[in-house]
Amino acid sequence: MSYTYQFKYIIIGDAGVGKSCIMLNFIDKRFRQEHDLTIGVEFGSKMIDSDGTKVNLQIWDTAGSESFKSITRAYYRSAAGAFLVFDITRRDSFQHIAEWLEEARFNGNPNMTMMLVGNKLDLQDDRTVSYEEAAIFARENGLLYKETSAKTGEGVNEVFEELTRTICKRIEDGSVDVGNQGGIVIKGKPKAQENKKCCG
Repeated sequence: MSYTYQFKYIIIGDAGVGKSCIMLNFIDKRFRQEHDLTIGVEFGSKMIDSDGTKVNLQIWDTAGSESFKSITRAYYRSAAGAFLVFDITRRDSFQHIAEWLEEARFNGNPNMTMMLVGNKLDLQDDRTVSYEEAAIFARENGLLYKETSAKTGEGVNEVFEELTRTICKRIEDGSVDVGNQGGIVIKGKPKAQENKKCCG
């Protein structure tokens, strides 16, 4: 299928917060209760319509464990957008978001658009991080913020749609220089300055 833009996204965050399940729900509309921890990086893709603009999304789901960080760092530079995911029932996963954000800003393109995602809304009664606290952190750090349940699908489409809509608007208003922005392809043809490969 033809598309106007192709965006590369990276999903980062601690192990076990539901990164792979979010991608699986978005692409296949299904949930796996038992999910092996990601080793290295997993890939998925899907075409969406963003306010009349066809956008092909290439999504890289990264391992959250420390031992794989050297592998996943190679994927930051070629990403147009990043999802920083934490588990709303695990306070430690939220506290580590500052480290993930630092990692993304150090290794990624300076124009990369990022969204903080609080996952596991289906466990609302067990939450240890309030919506307000996470929203304040996101606002103070220039991030979008949404909450999801990869299990029920609540909010999953919305996070991908909002990040895509935000990047499209940034391209249109000129705040993203597509020629120098990794992870964006126009009409299927990469700009000369873009990395030729997603993976090293």
